[in-house]
Amino acid sequence: MADSSRIYTAALIVIGDEILSGRTHDKNIAQIAGWLGVQNIRLAEVRVVADVTAAIVEAVNTLRARNDYVFTTGGIGPTHDDITVDAIAQAVGVNVVVHPQARAILEDYYQERGGLTDARLRMARVPEGAELIPNRYTGAPGIKFENLFIMAGVPQITAGMLEALTGTLEGGAPLLSETVGCWVAESEVADLLRLTEKAHASCQIGSYPFWREGRTGANFVIRSTDANELAACSRALIDGLAAIDKPAFAGGI
Repeated sequence: MADSSRIYTAALIVIGDEILSGRTHDKNIAQIAGWLGVQNIRLAEVRVVADVTAAIVEAVNTLRARNDYVFTTGGIGPTHDDITVDAIAQAVGVNVVVHPQARAILEDYYQERGGLTDARLRMARVPEGAELIPNRYTGAPGIKFENLFIMAGVPQITAGMLEALTGTLEGGAPLLSETVGCWVAESEVADLLRLTEKAHASCQIGSYPFWREGRTGANFVIRSTDANELAACSRALIDGLAAIDKPAFAGGI
């Protein structure tokens, strides 16, 4: 049963030279962050690393040590540069094996698609002791090893794997939020934001400026796991803005 009083965190490692070169624009960060929020898990950090074993090993070991969960996307396909499984097995100190269920899934999927070649069989390789994450799109499964979730880089396939994981991870206190908008420059209210957040220890205030209708404004997003503290912090910010003749708009602008 989840401990509703604590915050569960996750890290995401986006793996691929094509992301770092700019040839491919990653869409999984927002997708995974949104999904984690629904599971009451907070995405705490994201790294983008190259298809280099040492870089993947270092990222996995570092992020796994300080988060409840680590997700990876990319590098689990059939080609020589798909090295994620090997790198993660090295990071956790186990061998790479062909998972019998994964092999059976791929044999069935490719039966009418040219058969299970050596290249395709690479997609059945897992760190020894791993479980599978179903993939209803292309057959090739994702992989779960302890608190590591190894998924495809293609956003649609990633979405299917997340769907298969929905409701299976332990989460904690849901992060609540309220938005307050104001036609004001951030520099005018920097001290007010800092002091308001300091007075409400369980709350965080994020400031998001914009330029619209020929003038400067900002939306302030207050976040907390405590509904009462969230309401009190929002009220304090609205009152503080009113005190300097800057009317606030609940819900944002």
